[in-house]
Amino acid sequence: MTLAFTGLRFGELAALKVRRFDAARKRLNIVESVTEVGSELVWTMPKTHQTRSVPVPAQLAVMLTEKCFGNPPDALIFTSPPGKTARLNNWRKNVFDPACKAAGLEGLRPHDLRHTAASLAIQSGANVKVVQQMLGHASAAMTLDVYAGLFGDDLDSVADRLDSLVPCQVPVPA
Repeated sequence: MTLAFTGLRFGELAALKVRRFDAARKRLNIVESVTEVGSELVWTMPKTHQTRSVPVPAQLAVMLTEKCFGNPPDALIFTSPPGKTARLNNWRKNVFDPACKAAGLEGLRPHDLRHTAASLAIQSGANVKVVQQMLGHASAAMTLDVYAGLFGDDLDSVADRLDSLVPCQVPVPA
């Protein structure tokens, strides 16, 4: 759920620590990422080398609050079953792929959930700058390159909103 509603990359999710969840503001503060290189875990800044604050829907915030409760600030929020850093290949094989199969979504990739999050944000009325910040894209142009089709053609709705600003007494020119 966290990947689908926040658009985090898996490495950002795996690196999330309890202190990076601001329950009061319903935000995740993304400041690091972890990637498996060979058999080693490499901790780095997020992909664009910039930290960001990502909004969390209220119901997900409740679940994250419960998940974090009683854990020290430096504890990872999401771990493997033995409590170690989650690794993409293991998580995919043991958790994600079986869940997708059970839901009839075989072939779905974890990264596809970034697109789900972007689509849901856009459908909820988020503008391109908000989606850019949420996903950690380097520019709004990159966000538009990937998601332009989801923003739709708002020309008619713009005309309708502009029409509401025209005073009723203005005569229409011939």
